[in-house]
Amino acid sequence: LMREMLKSKIHHCRVTATNPEYSGSVVIDRELMEKADLLEFEKVLVGNASNGQRWETYVIPGERGGGAIAVQGPCARLCQTGDVLVIQAYELTDAPARPKLVLVDERNRFVKYID
Repeated sequence: LMREMLKSKIHHCRVTATNPEYSGSVVIDRELMEKADLLEFEKVLVGNASNGQRWETYVIPGERGGGAIAVQGPCARLCQTGDVLVIQAYELTDAPARPKLVLVDERNRFVKYID
C-alpha cells in the first residue's frame, strides 16, 4: 500500500520578494533546501499563514545563506512580502516516513529541526 507522506517542511518562513511577471515557482535559499531535503524543480505545497491561501508550485534554488523565499508567477498575487509561509513536500512510500521539519527565524535562517 503506497501512501503520500510528508517528506519536508519549512515552517514559518517569510516572503522576501514577489514577482508576478515570472512564469512560476518559489525561490528558496539553497541552505534551507538542503536542510529540508528539497531538490530543484521539486513540487511543493505552499500555505500562507498570513491569509489562508494555498497553492502548488516548484522550487528554484536561491543564493546560499541569503534567506530568500521569493514567490514568483501567478502565485505572487496570493501573498505579500513579509507574509508567513509553510512550505511542504510529500513522497509516495510504503514505509513509515521521518520528515525533515525545519524551523526558521524571522530572517529565514535555520534555527532547528522540529520533532
